[in-house]
Amino acid sequence: MSSGTLYIISAPSGAGKTSLITKLLEGLDDAEMAVSHTTRAKREGEVDGKHYHFISAEEFLEGIGNGDFLESASVFGNHYGTSKKAVEDITSKGIDVILEIDWQGAQQVRKIMPAASSIFILPPSRAELESRLRGRGTDSDEVIQKRLAQSCADMAHYHEFDYVVINDDFAKAMHQLESVFQANRITLKKQRQRNQSLLDELTSA
Repeated sequence: MSSGTLYIISAPSGAGKTSLITKLLEGLDDAEMAVSHTTRAKREGEVDGKHYHFISAEEFLEGIGNGDFLESASVFGNHYGTSKKAVEDITSKGIDVILEIDWQGAQQVRKIMPAASSIFILPPSRAELESRLRGRGTDSDEVIQKRLAQSCADMAHYHEFDYVVINDDFAKAMHQLESVFQANRITLKKQRQRNQSLLDELTSA
C-alpha cells in the first residue's frame, strides 16, 4: 500500500487559507486534517477527537518530554500540539494528512519529518490583505494594524516552503493547491508502492 503524505499548509492571517483547505477537502479523496491536542477547556459544541483531542496540562507536558509531538506551542496559557503517532497512523493507511500551522510550527515539523511537503499561501498584495482583514468587520483599527504587521512578518518566511500559492483568484488558487496533492500522488515512488505488479507486468520481457 502507498503511504500518505504529510502536508504543512501555512499562511498569514487574511490570505484565505481556511477557505481553501475547506474547499480542497470537499473534492479530494483520501485526505484529512490532523486533529491537534490541546489543554484548553472544551467549548460548547466541540467534540473530543473531532475538533481537538482535549488533554490535561500534565499529559501534554509528559508528551513533550517523551517526544510525542511533531510541533507544539503555548498560546494564552494553553498548550497546542500535533501527535506524531496520530499522523503516522493515518499516513500508514495511504491517507494524506493536512497540518494547518504557522511557520514556527512548520520549522519544528521539518526537523522530525523532513519528507513532509509544505505549502505557503500568500495574498496578491498588502493592500488586498488589509482589505480582507478589514472586511471581516470584527476588529478595531488598532487590532487590524497589529494583525497586518504580524502577517507581514509571517510572509517573510515564504521561502522556507516547497510550494507557494498566491490567492488572487480563489478558483485558480484552489486548482494550484489541488495540483500539488495530485502530482505528489503519481511520483515514481508512489506509483511503485501502489502499482508495482502492474509496472512489472508492463515491463516484463
